Amino acid sequence: MDIFTELESEVRSYSRSWPVVFNKAVGTTMYDEAGNEYLDFFSGAGALNYGHNNPQLKKALLDYLSGDGIMHSLDMFTSARRDFLEAFDEVILKPRKLDYKLVFPGPGGANAVEAALKLARKVTGRESVVNFTNAFHGMTLGALSVTGNSLKRGGAGVPLVHATPMPYDDYFDGDYPDFFYFERLLEDSGSGLNLPAAVIVETVQGEGGINAARVEWLRQLSELCKKHEMLLIIDDVQMGCGRTGDFFSFEEAGIVPDIVCLSKSISGYGIPMALTLIKPELDIWQPGEHNGTFRGISPAFVTGAEALRRYWSDDELRDATIAKGLRVESWFNTIAAHYPEHKLFAKGRGLARGLQFPSGELADAVCKAAFERGLLMETSGPEGEVMKILPALTITDAELDRGLRIIDESVRAVLGEPEANDTADLNAENMENAPA
Repeated sequence: MDIFTELESEVRSYSRSWPVVFNKAVGTTMYDEAGNEYLDFFSGAGALNYGHNNPQLKKALLDYLSGDGIMHSLDMFTSARRDFLEAFDEVILKPRKLDYKLVFPGPGGANAVEAALKLARKVTGRESVVNFTNAFHGMTLGALSVTGNSLKRGGAGVPLVHATPMPYDDYFDGDYPDFFYFERLLEDSGSGLNLPAAVIVETVQGEGGINAARVEWLRQLSELCKKHEMLLIIDDVQMGCGRTGDFFSFEEAGIVPDIVCLSKSISGYGIPMALTLIKPELDIWQPGEHNGTFRGISPAFVTGAEALRRYWSDDELRDATIAKGLRVESWFNTIAAHYPEHKLFAKGRGLARGLQFPSGELADAVCKAAFERGLLMETSGPEGEVMKILPALTITDAELDRGLRIIDESVRAVLGEPEANDTADLNAENMENAPA
């Protein structure tokens, strides 16, 4: 591994947690050069919702490549682009009665966020944007300005302006009414808060610690935005494409955002792609006013269209994701109950799940113990105190069960074995939840 340390910057991170050289991946399993297998509960930080080298998507991609399909086209009309647009309209928008224009802003989630912020300011003529505590929206300057993490913000090197943070759901542990502070500032002419152009929010904060906003909170936020004529931007980069069950993470709340940011699993295959969905009345861009060289990667259109038709033409994947998520929640609650002195806390929605520890050191130790046992997962939260899992939505019950058992073993390796009776109860409860 000398070439990596010799040539790559110190900024690399995941390779420090998993110091092996991976060379193959199929479904939910990755392999290193020594032939060791690893169950992947990381899924490319949410970019591989359908697993590694999904066979249906791979076939569509290989067929396209073997036919000398267009690889690079910026925003020119191509058959691959048309097919993706048709699939997105037929499978996603029309069944949900959603009316959006699609902007292809560039290859990554931060590009989708930058386009959203830029357009919101252009439409409203206002500068300020409201974000939330522990938010993460990307590493470019605009996206960083609405991000909460101090380490990532500090890397900007310049003041991050025109953004005002507000408390996320349950930030004050229920001690204050929802939006009491936010609405008071909006209605008080002496508060110093200029009327924002928009509010940007994640329905589940992935990097922020798997903080899942209640549907009631999201509905109240939507109403607040309407009342004060602020645009509502949902950042669904990590939690969209089915991660929480529904294709869009906001569907359960019954709200319709003005702007939606998508990336990560929108291509279905780990190929870079991003989308910014905007209501038609907001489409006031001039031709070429926002663009980028890689704003339409044809292979991503091909695999993305195939993924939409394969997995979202019915509710099978949605229902399975919700069921598997509840199963993970049950396991995590059981683990937490057997270590009351550590005050562990299960959190999340769908197959975005976390187990909160009293410190980042403990959460990191559990992730390291899991890696030694052949499971990949990471930490999140302001202090890295949450053990975070994002398994592929297509994971089998047997694979999920194996991963959860490794997590059990890893927690025990770090925190010690529960009392004898607790251990028996833990095994019994987990067996009850095991797949038939």
